[in-house]
Formats: sequence, C-alpha cells, structure tokens
Amino acid sequence: MNKKIKWGIIILVGVAIVGGGIYSQLPKTNDELNAADKMAPGGQNARRQVLNVNAKIITPQSLTDGFTTTGVLLPDEEVDLSFETSGKIVEINFEEGTSVTKGQLLAKVNDRPLQAQLQRLTAQLKLAEDRVFRQDALLKRDAVSKEAYEQVKTDLATLNADIEIVKENIKLTELRAPFDGVIGLRQVSVGSYASPTTVVAKLTKIAPLKVEFSVPERYANQIRKGTNLSFRVEGRLNSFDAKVYAVESAIDPDMHQFTARALYPNTARTLLPGRYASVSLKKEEIPDAIAIPTQAIVPEMGKDKVFLYRSGKAEPVEITTGMRTDAEVQVVKGLQPGDTLITSGTLQLRMGLPVSLDNID
Repeated sequence: MNKKIKWGIIILVGVAIVGGGIYSQLPKTNDELNAADKMAPGGQNARRQVLNVNAKIITPQSLTDGFTTTGVLLPDEEVDLSFETSGKIVEINFEEGTSVTKGQLLAKVNDRPLQAQLQRLTAQLKLAEDRVFRQDALLKRDAVSKEAYEQVKTDLATLNADIEIVKENIKLTELRAPFDGVIGLRQVSVGSYASPTTVVAKLTKIAPLKVEFSVPERYANQIRKGTNLSFRVEGRLNSFDAKVYAVESAIDPDMHQFTARALYPNTARTLLPGRYASVSLKKEEIPDAIAIPTQAIVPEMGKDKVFLYRSGKAEPVEITTGMRTDAEVQVVKGLQPGDTLITSGTLQLRMGLPVSLDNID
C-alpha cells in the first residue's frame, strides 16, 4: 500500500476518535426531562392546564359542638300493684294494657266481715248519741254528776273511733290506681288468695318519659338542670327533644361517669319505656360562625391555609381556626362571607393555578 494512503487512513481514524470524544462532552437534549419540565408548575403545559374543582360560597351559619352517648328511656312512675291486706279476690275491674286514672278501683278482696262489723257499730251510734243528749240535759239541772256525763261522751267518741278504724280496714281491701298510667298484664284471677306480697299487675306512667344517661367525668360541669338535648331511638327517623331536670350528686368513682336524667313529654305516647336511646348533647353553639369543611384545609409548616377561587385562579389564604366538630372547622380569621372556597383537589392546588368550578354549594 502506498505510504501516503496509509498515513491518510491513520489520520482520518485519529480525527474520528478525537471528534467522538469532543461530541460526547457536548450537552444533549433529554426528552423525559423536557416532558417533566413542561408539566411542572410554570411549564408550558401547566400554563395551559385547568384543574376542575368544587367550591363553596362562605356564608355565616350556626355551628354546634357536641357529643353523643347512650341512654335508656324510663317511665315517669312505675309500681307493682298489691293489696295492703290479705283475703280472697272477689273483683278485678280493669282490662290489661289499658289506661287507668288515679283513684280508679282496680280490684277488691272480700270485706264482708268488716262490713258486718261496720253495721253493728253504726247501729250503736244512735243510742250513744241519745245518751249524751240526755246526760247533758240532766247535767244542766244538776240531776247527774259531771263524771257520768263525761263517761257517756267518752263512750260516744270511742264508738266513732271504732267506726273509723273499720272504714279504713275496708279501704285496705280495695286496690286503687295511685296515679294515671297504663296497667300491664294481671298476675292473679278472681277467687285467688292475695296477700301484701302478691303482685296483681304493674302500673306504668309513660307520659312524660325520663331519659337517663351518663357522660364521662370531664363533661360533668357542662350537664346541669335545664340543659337541652336530643335523642334518637332505633326504628324512628326523627329525633326527640328533652331537657335535663336532675343530675346525680356525685361522679361514679368506679366508672368515672356522671349520670343525669331528662324529661320528654311523650304526649302522643308513641315511645315506650325500656328502649335504648342515642343521646346528643350540645357543648357550645355559635349562631353566626364561618365554618368550612375539614378537607378544605391544607396544613403547611405549622400553619393552616385554604385556597380561594379568584378570577379563575387558585389563591392561597392563611386562616386561624377555632371550634372544631366532626365535619367542620370554625374560621375566626382569614375568610369573609361571600368568599368562594375551593373544597376539592386541595393537594394539587398551587398559587395562580387556573381552575374551573364544577359545583358550587
């Protein structure tokens, strides 16, 4: 091979090697980095991208903080009916499950011996009264001693006392309703022997009803006479309002619970005692609060901020919060009525990001 040609090839290979080294050191375009840069805030695509969000118009509203506990419905009054004396039952004057009024005669035991004794004493009464009248007339004419007159007066008073005793014993044979209520199932029949330990039936007063509930000891100072509450029972969609009328005198040292009772009128008698209730109590109520959904708040470096919709863009605003409930937070500083608060997509929002409102509450 010609020496000139040989050296020419060597020179070309050397130039190619040097040129490749220089090219490798030159800056190059990275497609992935370019794509990421375009999607980043302030990139070309970001400037064109619009985020669809939901929003809420800020309006003052009532904000209530409370807690829920369990309770039980109790009758206003309830008693096991029984006789105060012993004897054979001769009358039952009520129907099971019906309403009765105070003083109504419900049942009676045999009182014939007492009635006979009353008739005998009543028959003696006229004669005793005549004796007192005659002795009084004689005493005025000094025809009888003062002692004899006082004796017949004592006999008359004793007779009247005996009559009253028999009458009271007759009353003991009658079973009467001590208050208005609903009488339950009877446990005896006519002809059975009853004693003071025999339960005839149960009488229950269901209007009003008592709502008994307990709260943790930390809430004890917030429960007092006059505290309003509401409760729900299973199977009923609506809630019922009641008011505390009495509280326990001390906190239970074992359970660390504070017990109270409230009254519910139950005028329609739609609720029955014995049912469990879900009791809701209010701890604090603010009538004109600015409250926002919890998910609208973005914590950042120990501060809370939200995003407002202004002129088609998201604008961050620092806020100061107050009372919190399960779903809402009170804002005491940073928002005004009429502001449009962005409530969705908060983690994707950035200052000046174009947004489009899908729904406004």
